Amino acid sequence: MKLHHSLLFAVMIASPALAQEEMPTVWTTRLDHKIQYCGTGDGAAISFAASDKEITVFDNETGKVVWTKAYKDIAPKLRKIDELIPFWESGCIFLFDRKLGKDQMAVIDMKDGHSLWTSDVYQNITEDNVAYVKERDGFAICNKEGMHFVKARTGEELWTTIAFKGTLGRYVPTSDGNIIAMNILPSGLAALFAGFKSQIAKIDMSTGSLIWTSEYVGIPERKVLTGEYLYALDLDQDRVYLRLNGMQVFDYKTGAKLWTAAFDFTPDRVKGAPANAVKWGVYGAVADPVVVGEDMYVLDCASRKQQYIKKYDRRSGKLLWTSPEIPDARAIPNMYVVNDQVVLQIGGQVETQARIKTTNRAADGSTTVTYTNRIEFENVKPYGVKAFSTVDGSMKWESERFRKGITNLFPSEGNLYVCSGKALYSMDATGKDRYEVPLGDDNIGNANIILPYKDKVAIVGEKGISTHALADGKLVNSGKYKSSTLQRQVGNIALMQTDKEDIAAFNLENCKYLAYDARRDAINTLTNDGQYVYVYEKKDVTKVRTH
Repeated sequence: MKLHHSLLFAVMIASPALAQEEMPTVWTTRLDHKIQYCGTGDGAAISFAASDKEITVFDNETGKVVWTKAYKDIAPKLRKIDELIPFWESGCIFLFDRKLGKDQMAVIDMKDGHSLWTSDVYQNITEDNVAYVKERDGFAICNKEGMHFVKARTGEELWTTIAFKGTLGRYVPTSDGNIIAMNILPSGLAALFAGFKSQIAKIDMSTGSLIWTSEYVGIPERKVLTGEYLYALDLDQDRVYLRLNGMQVFDYKTGAKLWTAAFDFTPDRVKGAPANAVKWGVYGAVADPVVVGEDMYVLDCASRKQQYIKKYDRRSGKLLWTSPEIPDARAIPNMYVVNDQVVLQIGGQVETQARIKTTNRAADGSTTVTYTNRIEFENVKPYGVKAFSTVDGSMKWESERFRKGITNLFPSEGNLYVCSGKALYSMDATGKDRYEVPLGDDNIGNANIILPYKDKVAIVGEKGISTHALADGKLVNSGKYKSSTLQRQVGNIALMQTDKEDIAAFNLENCKYLAYDARRDAINTLTNDGQYVYVYEKKDVTKVRTH
């Protein structure tokens, strides 16, 4: 089953709610077919739900069915589908009928379901090797023969290049109508791309020829469940900046590598994969580079015993200083520049994402396979807070207070706010304590993470959320739920989820919440603004409100 959204919940078991109120239902729509595939058009006017023989598109505002069609009526060569991939920006959906080397592919219009084009030329295509280029309204389809660029609405192949192997990764459009792009090697598809070489290239989008090419260092990835890119590609005047395990800088005109502050980093050393994980990733273990004016601060985490802060001149790449070694840190999740200091959080919370496969055997010997998507936040030792001079990189101070535990820290108006899990602390920029507030009275268990919210600190605990005043740390509001973890914060809404997939939407203004009880075999998707959840269950689609 393919699920398409930035955040997914595989809901398996129903359980009682503890909330004061349930999430209000906006609408429920019953379809004429079961739901095996679904996609919520977040930011679009429509969404879809499909079986292996039929597909329905419905209106997001009202739930009204826009159209329903059998695949055989859309494309005669399709009887059923084995995979479905929406490309929301293009307004197209790819349908695949897998036939052992004779795959049938159909591309249909989302708005009315008519067939745009079909093909059996491109074999073994998955969502990992198709990319939409909106500036040219076309698809880059990559296979072992090379990269093919086709018109989105007709399938007409405009060009093919064998000089750019792998899948089209992140790209930036240029003023002359071309793109600067990276190639990536998707996991599980390595066999398709023999002789793969990491490339960043300027591509002539009229012909497919490479105007220039250069080699980059590292393995670009996306989060395995929510899909966020773990690297960034930016064009700034005459420089191309690639943030990937540090920073790599290229000349815009020639592609020449001007300077690099990149390193190899393997998150496996931070946290091991859970049992039966078919997808797994650890995120946020190394802080991103920080730019202040023309200065750039980069963490160099080449190995566990060789970790430093390095300050560079952003334009020239000149190394201005290297800090003393930061020994034995398995994770450095946060780095901030506060006044004239670089503040590091050593250890603490990192994000893990996993897709877990569970096989259940019945008494008659038959088996049932289910998949659960799990997003969790876990603490990594050792812990600490250190500050270094922005002038010469020397260490200014180190706090001993957090050696037994830290969730995370953030700065606000020149002060630091840090949580040990059992208490909230505030320090000034010199490391001197401003206050210490125990969290026992919050009645939400130990803290897992703290978040800035207006003039407050939001404490996300094991069993709920509370808020404290930034100024003096006093408790403002508290709301108790059940054992759960934070899935997302959007504005004043913080969404908590239990291990049984029940969810509660907390309002950070007052720490009250609305809850939704999980339903067996349903699939939930949370919208990017945090305001709604779409529930796909058997033949029903339900939209509920989180506020």
